[in-house]
Amino acid sequence: MSEAVTVTARRWSGGWELWSGDGCWTQVARLDRARQQVVDYLDTVDEDTDHSDWTITVIPEVASLDRVHAARETAARARALQEEAATAWREAALALRAEGLSVADAATIMGVSRGRISQLTA
Repeated sequence: MSEAVTVTARRWSGGWELWSGDGCWTQVARLDRARQQVVDYLDTVDEDTDHSDWTITVIPEVASLDRVHAARETAARARALQEEAATAWREAALALRAEGLSVADAATIMGVSRGRISQLTA
């Protein structure tokens, strides 16, 4: 059965301390190795359990973490808007062609190449 563990990573002179609750479990030099370090720690304290498929969430204690979350949310919104725009472009190209306009005329109206109209309406 897969379990979930959340640890807090706190910087120190040698890298990162990995805390759970009030106790420091272990340390790691680089944050990208924190998950495996936690698995290794758990394997040490509970040898009878396979921790390799556990969900390990590492939350770094850094002042800019809110900015990172905001940037991720902004990027997700941008991806959603990009998908919406792509659908709108396809629908517009299809509508122009359904009106009987040539590929060249549709391209001129939309401000794109004839090849792009062909891609959008394929």
